[in-house]
Amino acid sequence: MDLRVSKESEVPVRQQLAEQIAFLIATDKLKAGEVLPSVRELARRLRIHHNTVSHAYQDLVRRSWLVRRRGSRIVVRSLTDSKRPGATQDLDELINMTIQAARERGYSLQVLRERLRERLLDEPPDHILVVDQEPGLQRLLQAEIREALGWPVECCSREDLALNPGRAIGALVVAPQYAREDVEPLVPKARLTLSIAFSSADEHVERIRQLSQPSVIAVVSVSANLLRTARSLLAPALGRRHSFCEYLLPLESPQALRSADIIFCDSIAIQQVKSPKAVHYRVIAPASLEYLAGAAQSFKPA
Repeated sequence: MDLRVSKESEVPVRQQLAEQIAFLIATDKLKAGEVLPSVRELARRLRIHHNTVSHAYQDLVRRSWLVRRRGSRIVVRSLTDSKRPGATQDLDELINMTIQAARERGYSLQVLRERLRERLLDEPPDHILVVDQEPGLQRLLQAEIREALGWPVECCSREDLALNPGRAIGALVVAPQYAREDVEPLVPKARLTLSIAFSSADEHVERIRQLSQPSVIAVVSVSANLLRTARSLLAPALGRRHSFCEYLLPLESPQALRSADIIFCDSIAIQQVKSPKAVHYRVIAPASLEYLAGAAQSFKPA
């Protein structure tokens, strides 16, 4: 794991660590079922107190990013962690697990298309339904998927879907990969739930590290969760040398960004921030968009 923390940042080290691990999972750099370093090993590697690592792990377990296994191992939560031990799996559940396993091993839906053709063509979807808990992130995923695929895109939360299961009818259901196993039980068994990974922020972090002078770094987003993640993710590169500002759309004043040297914008903010200093961050990883496009195409009759 490529983790960096700054003890000089105003962001608590525990929060920096927890958010960076969550981001590694969201960007698929930490895979489902992968074992994390022990508390003492990671504390020694980062030169921080072991209680700080322990608290970060506990927070991620509480938020269902990680799970504890026998022998005090901490692992990234996987689909099997949401299944009851000994529960009987019907054919549709086995098919869903097979499709997900195939994807994790690099196979595309096209490879499985012939065997799944009858099921895929049964009530073919005519729109995409994005399921996420935060309205801001819903809007971002909606905008990027609509731009990339040209499909109609609707959004809802897990609670909305649980109360109105009919929302999944005729929809290709999509969720961030860390939330897929929470969304899947809410979707009819005959309908596959697709997951998407988030883009890495490595090049944006490196851009800050390459700055020769103290600078003002701004992040503008429609998502409060994205701002929270950015604050922790950029903290080690910012240190005390650079200043950090965050803005949740809509901006209170168009003059707010004048002092910024770099302005990181999400896919909605980039349309509103008219500045040569603006740098675009796309939330969805390109590989996930390609996979989603292939999946959508596979639902069309030949």
